[in-house]
Formats: sequence, structure tokens, C-alpha cells
Amino acid sequence: MIKTVNLSKVFRTEEIETRALNHICFELKKGEFVAIMGPSGCGKSTLLNILGLLDNPTTGDYFFLGQNVSRMTERQHAKIRKQNIGFVFQNFNLIDELSVFENVELPLLYLGMSAKDRKIRVDHILDQVEILQRKNHFPMQLSGGQQQRVAVARAVVANPLLILADEPTGNLDSSHGEEVLNMLTKLNDKGTTIVMVTHNLHDAKYSRRIINLFDGQIISERS
Repeated sequence: MIKTVNLSKVFRTEEIETRALNHICFELKKGEFVAIMGPSGCGKSTLLNILGLLDNPTTGDYFFLGQNVSRMTERQHAKIRKQNIGFVFQNFNLIDELSVFENVELPLLYLGMSAKDRKIRVDHILDQVEILQRKNHFPMQLSGGQQQRVAVARAVVANPLLILADEPTGNLDSSHGEEVLNMLTKLNDKGTTIVMVTHNLHDAKYSRRIINLFDGQIISERS
């Protein structure tokens, strides 16, 4: 599903050059659950942004579903994202002015799905993550754990092939963190490919493979 070849990312200002990623090479097969670990500033989130087509590498190539997407336009990236990729963020990134139902419905609006089909799909997903009874509530009326459930529901409602999770338990207590990790595990068991960035070894152990980054380079991998 994913292959990177000598992927590098350099951030430049007038005074300094920062190499966030340095010749990253790895492959990810469909159905895998991979954790990317490393200390703050090692390039984890930068790599996730490139894998999610939210950023471009400075050099190197990124193949997604067999296509070299490294030099595609933003419009092409957006089309691939909305059809194939779901995101779960540490800070939930829910829209406060929208209800739980409306937040989860958003990806389906972008896909042009009918109102009837959207309701069926959203209600089903909210029921799966056990938050259906709160569908008319707003994010500020929910606990952190409930907000992250909604964020996971939004990420999976369009049945993406790939979920990218950036520190998904970072703002949660241990019990709510376990809930989110168990949800990701169940999704993976059903065939969804997952890449999760974390600095927490406990969280990483839910994955099937761990990639360790340091100073923008892969220093080890283990299953």
C-alpha cells in the first residue's frame, strides 16, 4: 500500500536549515498496524503528514497504492485523501459549531453521498463507537474520551483504506486511552491499515510492527 524511497524533508529559513527526515525507506502492506515511535522532534509527525498527503517531501519518492504521489498537485492529493485516508489527531480537531452527527457526517458530504445514505452510515458508526446517544450534542458537551470516539468515527465513516493516528491517546487518561486503542485494534482486525505515531511504548504494543525514528532516520524496526 505504501512505499517510501529515500524520503527527506528539509525546512529552511533565512538563517537555518532543519532536516526533519533523512532518507526514509520503508514499506507498509495492506492490513498492517504500524506504530512509529521516537522522541519529540525526531520527525514522526512530519512523516505522518507526508504519508497523509498533507505535505510534500523535499526529495525522494512516496508511492501510495502503486502511484508515485510525491509530485502530484494539491487537488490530486485531496482527491486521494478523501477517498482513501482517515485521520485521528491528538487534539480531536472537531468543529465546535457542529453536532456530533454533523462532525462525523462531513467526510460523506465531500463524497457527495445522499442525505438518506449519510444518516444510515453515520448512525451505524456512532453506534459502533458507543456514542450514538450523544449524536445531537456538541463537542464541548463531551468528555475527552467521548470527543476522541467521535474523532475515530469521523475517520472511519467513509471506510478508508488507511487510518493515520497522531498521538491519539495523548490528551486522554489511561482508561479512555485504552478505549481508543481497542477501537483501532478492532478496525485493524477488520482489515483497515493503521499507522499510529506515538512516544508511548504501551500504546505502540497494540500495533503489529514498531518503527523507531531518531533525528529523522529509521534506526530500528521490530514486529
